[in-house]
Order: sequence, then C-alpha cells, then structure tokens
Amino acid sequence: MGSISIWHWLIVALIVSLVFGTKKLRTVGGDLGSAIRGFKDAVNSETPGATQSPAATAAAQATLPVHAEVVATAATVTAQDAR
Repeated sequence: MGSISIWHWLIVALIVSLVFGTKKLRTVGGDLGSAIRGFKDAVNSETPGATQSPAATAAAQATLPVHAEVVATAATVTAQDAR
C-alpha cells in the first residue's frame, strides 16, 4: 500500500497531461533540456584542461594583451614599491 506502482504513475501522467496539455508540457521539457545542456556546457568549460571552442579561444586571445598590460603594470608598481 505504501509503494507507488507503474499504474499510479500512469494515472498521474494522464492527469497532468489533461490539466496542462501536451504542447505546454513539450515546451517545458524543451526549456528544461536546454537549461541542463547549457549548465553542462558551462561546467565543462570551467574545468581545467577542457577544450574550448574556436570562438572562445579567439575571444581569450583577443583579451590577452589587456591582461598582459595589467600584469606588466602590476609588476612595475611592485618593483617601484620595493625600491
């Protein structure tokens, strides 16, 4: 009596599809799948050693000189403070 059988799940699925409609459920399922896929892509791109897409690599290389200037400026300021 305490366990839920397959028939219970089928009845619940039937009631949910009648209340919300199949088109709305399909849209919600697609949105949920898209959100999960985006989350997985974000997690995989944040892990060290992960391969990046060519667009991400190009964007990273485009911002590289700015970062190099900041590091050079910080090193210069640190060297001047040491004097």
